[in-house]
Amino acid sequence: MDSTGKTALVTGGNKGIGFAVVRQLAAHGYTTWLGSRDEARGRAAVAALEEAGAGDVRFIALDVTDEASGAAAAARIASLTPSLDVLINNAGIYVKEGDGAPSTVRLDAMRATYDVNVFGPLRVTAAFLPLLRAARGAHVVMVGAGLGSLTLQLDPSQGLSRWPAFAYSSSKTALNALTVGFANELREEGIVVTVVNPGFVATDLNGHAGTLTTDEGAERVLRAVQLPLSATGSFVTDHGTCPW
Repeated sequence: MDSTGKTALVTGGNKGIGFAVVRQLAAHGYTTWLGSRDEARGRAAVAALEEAGAGDVRFIALDVTDEASGAAAAARIASLTPSLDVLINNAGIYVKEGDGAPSTVRLDAMRATYDVNVFGPLRVTAAFLPLLRAARGAHVVMVGAGLGSLTLQLDPSQGLSRWPAFAYSSSKTALNALTVGFANELREEGIVVTVVNPGFVATDLNGHAGTLTTDEGAERVLRAVQLPLSATGSFVTDHGTCPW
């Protein structure tokens, strides 16, 4: 996948799956913007990638919970490039204190989770639509989760019901709906919108309990970037499509 001359943006790119996605996109030739709400951590991540010879990686301040921050990031990138080929909506949170079963979850935890995991991708995608439309066959990839699948949650063999995190899981289900909504809206414009289940990746979010590395999770995300327009609106994983 030689993507020299193309541009990409990854939200929440300073650590975890996002950091690995940035590294892999840059290795494939993308000019890759690493979005981070924490400037010090974001710049440190870019410096680490530059030191490792990762390619053209650039920092962009981006807080997905702040509409003004998204608008400023879009304006900054638009001042330097005419289009954006790939948008990876990766930023996400799990509010451990306050999440739980539907009967016990705290509403403040629900609001905080949705603000990042659902409203964040909504804000960012809307802000960058002019740049995405200016590209030829742009891709928008939402980083979802197996917990977002209602089918898998109801399957006892999957064991997902043993992790009572209603705020997080329902936010990822809502992200699936957002994916379908944008896919329907943008299909005629040739923009491919998909959501990826990266698998159980060891990250800060799960206390590094995952069974996959961040590179393995990132590889699944990058495969979505290569999908054709006919795949728009899909929920994909390493073995094809994931059930809704």
